Amino acid sequence: METKKKILLVEDDVALSSVYKSRLEMEGFETKTVNNGEVALSAAVEFKPDLVLLDAMMPKISGFDVLDILRNTPETSNIRVIMLTALSQPKDKERAEALGVDEYLVKSQVVIGDVVERVRFHLGLLES
Repeated sequence: METKKKILLVEDDVALSSVYKSRLEMEGFETKTVNNGEVALSAAVEFKPDLVLLDAMMPKISGFDVLDILRNTPETSNIRVIMLTALSQPKDKERAEALGVDEYLVKSQVVIGDVVERVRFHLGLLES
């Protein structure tokens, strides 16, 4: 049996987080949710996710800083990261790209199905 791909969901909106978690688990992913940047960093090392779905605006450490630290930490530098954020300004997207994000999605522009599809794409699970 193949092992499930692991997703770390970093989102401080509890309602949104639970919707995403149940959908991702329904799609066959092992999903861990955390609600701030500080916990996200330790979870990335312990849980060893294949992909992180990362909110930008969070308490303690912002998603941008989390991304920066993940990319500059050897154990986590290769984890795929999709930022899922309310920030729709080009400068925010550019900042995330400069920090090495794999994809930048604006919450108001995507539905959960789109996000699941992008997760599959970045994990190499899309049948072409």
